[in-house]
Amino acid sequence: MPIPANHPQRFQLTNEVHARPFASIYTPARASHLALILDAAQKAEDRAALNALCERYIVPPPSSDADHYNGDFGPFQLRWEQHGEFSTYTFYTTGDCANPFADTALRAVPDDWLEKLPGQVIVATHAGMMCGNDKGKPREERQPIDLDAISPMFEGNTLIGSEVAGGVASALTDFRIHADGFGRFLVIDYNIHSSRQAGRLLQRLFEIEVYRMMALLAFPMARKMLPELDKWDRRLLNITTAMSTSDDEAALLEELTALAIEVENSISSSHFRLGAAQAYYELVNKRIEDLREVRIPGLQTFREFMDRRLVPAMNTCNSVGSRQEALSKRIAQAAQLLRTRVDVVLEKQNQSLLESMDRRAKLQLRLQETVEGLSVAAITYYSVSLIGYLAKAAKAGGMSINPELVVGIAIPVVAGALMLGVRFIRKKVEKAHAQIDE
Repeated sequence: MPIPANHPQRFQLTNEVHARPFASIYTPARASHLALILDAAQKAEDRAALNALCERYIVPPPSSDADHYNGDFGPFQLRWEQHGEFSTYTFYTTGDCANPFADTALRAVPDDWLEKLPGQVIVATHAGMMCGNDKGKPREERQPIDLDAISPMFEGNTLIGSEVAGGVASALTDFRIHADGFGRFLVIDYNIHSSRQAGRLLQRLFEIEVYRMMALLAFPMARKMLPELDKWDRRLLNITTAMSTSDDEAALLEELTALAIEVENSISSSHFRLGAAQAYYELVNKRIEDLREVRIPGLQTFREFMDRRLVPAMNTCNSVGSRQEALSKRIAQAAQLLRTRVDVVLEKQNQSLLESMDRRAKLQLRLQETVEGLSVAAITYYSVSLIGYLAKAAKAGGMSINPELVVGIAIPVVAGALMLGVRFIRKKVEKAHAQIDE
């Protein structure tokens, strides 16, 4: 059709909502999930490891800019995702799932390749998806789940779980790391409608565990910072108390500045981790909401478990972040008050200095007036002396004049003229200064 040219990002943005498709899983199935924390250099190694696995099984690798990948490697399926701080590998196999935690999906993956994966494991868990005895029956006709038969799979630990997806399956776990170093999820399929729904359900369970652990990364740091915050609170209290009694504003300002530097360094070093914890916590809540839980009598649901265990930890992290921000604002306010106090002191000092300068100017003016009088007398003396010499010279030249009389007459005339001249000059100067002040 003759329509205008496409926007450069039209297809990219359209395809974005279809990115990271869920795996297609058929019951019974097993899955193993690894989440690896990576730094910038390890991300390139992570991609190289995936390419090496693809080359080993002669499978097309992901594109160089891809951040997710789904592939069928024959003995197993692989779903790979690279996030900002971590990468995840999910391996799927199908077949008998009578004991999903003994014969795991990870056994189908080459050991030598697993050993070379970069990064540090933050989550490692196995999952099994098995058919329920009442598969296909309506929820109202199903027999209650036999928790005693399932408990040995979790080594007798307290189970957490619920019916999920509106009751088409049950999901169970103990949120513990077992002797093999892996966590465990068990999904019992009663009436899962499609392979995509099964893949979506497993992915949500894995993401709940990954995002829970990533959110909790901030908790040890937050607990460690609580004593520091208490210490900074006391230091600020001591400074503000001293502001009302001490006159050494410079010392107080120096101490307050040092405290502000420590607090801002703490905020800078923890801001990302605390902010990320809140973001991951919101993702945990969203994934639990997506499960659409229905209670199994006698078990805590995923929501109840997180509310009891995860929420207090996140509240601690939020409290630390709030206290940091509040402390920073209080320090800024105290610094502003102290600077205002210093400005008032400086203004008083400047006012005293100006008054002192004004007094000196007046003294200088009086001294100048005194000097002006002496100057008039001295100039008059020298001027009259010159006139006297001229009169004597004129008399010697034959003129009939009396030099002493000429000198006597010249004294008041010269003195008067000099005084008028000095007064005229002073008025001109004062007028010029008045214009400058205006």
